[in-house]
Amino acid sequence: MSRVFVVDTNRQPLNPMRPGRARKLLTVGRAAVYRRYPFTIILRQAVSHPVLVPLRLKIDPGARTTGLALVNDATGEVVWAAELEHRGFAIKGSLDERRAVRRSRRSRHTRYRAPRWANRRRKAGWLPPSLASRIANVLTWVARLTRLCPLGAMSLELVKFNTQAMQQAEITGVAYQQGELMGYELREYLLEKWQRKCAYCQKSQVPLQVEHIVPRAKGGTDRASNLTLACEACNGAKGKQDVCDFLKSKPEVLSRVLAQTKAPLRDAAAVNSSRWALFARLKALDLPVETGSGGLTKYNRSKRTLPKTHWLDAACVGQSTPEQLAIKEVYPLLIKASGHGKRQMCGVKHGFPIRHRKRQKVHHGYQTGDLARVVVPAGKKAGTYMGRVLARATGSFDLITKAGRIEGISHRYCQPIHRNDGYSYAKGVPLVIAS
Repeated sequence: MSRVFVVDTNRQPLNPMRPGRARKLLTVGRAAVYRRYPFTIILRQAVSHPVLVPLRLKIDPGARTTGLALVNDATGEVVWAAELEHRGFAIKGSLDERRAVRRSRRSRHTRYRAPRWANRRRKAGWLPPSLASRIANVLTWVARLTRLCPLGAMSLELVKFNTQAMQQAEITGVAYQQGELMGYELREYLLEKWQRKCAYCQKSQVPLQVEHIVPRAKGGTDRASNLTLACEACNGAKGKQDVCDFLKSKPEVLSRVLAQTKAPLRDAAAVNSSRWALFARLKALDLPVETGSGGLTKYNRSKRTLPKTHWLDAACVGQSTPEQLAIKEVYPLLIKASGHGKRQMCGVKHGFPIRHRKRQKVHHGYQTGDLARVVVPAGKKAGTYMGRVLARATGSFDLITKAGRIEGISHRYCQPIHRNDGYSYAKGVPLVIAS
């Protein structure tokens, strides 16, 4: 079961405890709620000489979602888990829109702005904003967990694929390259490259087999560039034929397969570059950082017969993964990066200002994005609601709930639950283990 984080009255992290014990401490008044997300209690007294059990934070970075898991290496218990959804693609889309507006404005000659491409200088280690946002999200949560629980080490999935294990047998011997782990590295690479679909009929959600584009009987090799994925029917129909002969009657399919064979994994390369930057930032935290590849993560998860989820992938990162993982009734926290608002003043596609931004963000103790519980005693909107407020200086707020938007809520009826920190939260579903 997911544990509750605990800090003492001096805000020093203690060992996470079970929810039942935390509930008792809150009931008798020996503790209070410190944070809602992740749920943390603060004791009303200091603890002298606590016996802390160090935990390992495991991180599985991804282009869209990063998995986080706190694991007790001694017992194999997954103490806490989360899935962090990034907004890198939204940032990329916003930058593309801004670029289009500025370029169209220059072509209309409505306002001259000299291009600045020639005089820009980028610092060493520069990353585009979409990738920098992913790194910032992960570092934010690493810092938060460091303040809430005793961390002793970290494990990071550093590279998506161990290309050395796939191509260079002499590094650790032929036995390693042709061993079981090598097969997981290669399959994970092919699944990513061919988008988990049959290369010939594009079927998904079916068992896929590794297939040679140029058959070995006709001089084909076992290199990853000559391998693809095919369903059982297509693999049997192709047999020992060359791909050009097999798809002779389907030229559009042939051209797609040949193009995909030469296509690099741009998304994987971009995420790999951000992983190295993340690794450098984590190394600066003075904690041991273990690294592993995506193939090793899949190998660990398959050996333990666990389904594929982001937080379970994180729990299986690295060689330090315990033989048995205790994952019963772990409720992963679903975190979505939403940002802290924007400074945009141009609300139309032509790029003309239509509003102004006020310097003051806090109104009547609230700012836009705060999570609040609202109890309206009487009137048309009488009832109890929970959602995020849209604060105004007039004191008449709007409330964004799952059911929709409620307008005209007085600030006097609001009770703060969680301050806006740039993220939205939801409670995940625990893994059901078949008996």
